[in-house]
Amino acid sequence: MRNWFWVAAVGILASAQVAAQDKPDDVIRSALKSLNPDIRVDEIRAAPIDGLYEVTVPGQVVYVTADGKYLVQGMILDIPQKLDLTEQRRAELRKGLLAQAPESQRIIFKPKGEVKHKVAVFTDIDCGYCRELHKHMAEYNERGIQIEYLMFPRAGVGSDSFRKAVASWCSKDQQGALTKAKAGEDPGSATCINPIESQYQLGQQLGVTGTPTLVLPDGNVAPGYVTPDQLEQRLVAAEAAVAAEADKSK
Repeated sequence: MRNWFWVAAVGILASAQVAAQDKPDDVIRSALKSLNPDIRVDEIRAAPIDGLYEVTVPGQVVYVTADGKYLVQGMILDIPQKLDLTEQRRAELRKGLLAQAPESQRIIFKPKGEVKHKVAVFTDIDCGYCRELHKHMAEYNERGIQIEYLMFPRAGVGSDSFRKAVASWCSKDQQGALTKAKAGEDPGSATCINPIESQYQLGQQLGVTGTPTLVLPDGNVAPGYVTPDQLEQRLVAAEAAVAAEADKSK
């Protein structure tokens, strides 16, 4: 998906005319506003590289020089530690954003026994790989994996896929309605107060461009269909990383 960042990243933010005594935050905000007056800047903080500032906007992390002249889009790699610091930051942002959609606003397929793992899945009813993933729901659940669906109708708000998502959500049996819809049965046009549009917008903030997109407990993503075995392995590794990070902060 093209956006103003892809255009801006190739050139100089020439219109940022600021005084040398201005704070970097003010300089950078002014520069970005000169590119897009409607841009929402969520946070500005010093980047790991001297002279660069990390800027978070909905769904993205970019870097801007303190004087507001240059914008860099790409990853910062910590060579000694072999860490992608940019992706690490994106993962942190995803975890924070997902908290905006509590379990009460998700269609959840819960294991009958112990819940060992939980994973949020952005899904589209008409997506082939989403349907393939859903066919194996019993196998995910048998491994103790709880699948928590958030709707991301790729065709957008008001589309036929959006209608099906709303109708499934508004059904008295959400799990049953969604399962039938993913099997090709039209769920109808029932409506009610629902979180589908906000979930679609949340997916955009997280940088979701395709479905299914699985967001793991550590904030990293697994795009596309993954088998029950593959997902279990990814979840075990993700949760180990979360535990290790928690130990560091003690």
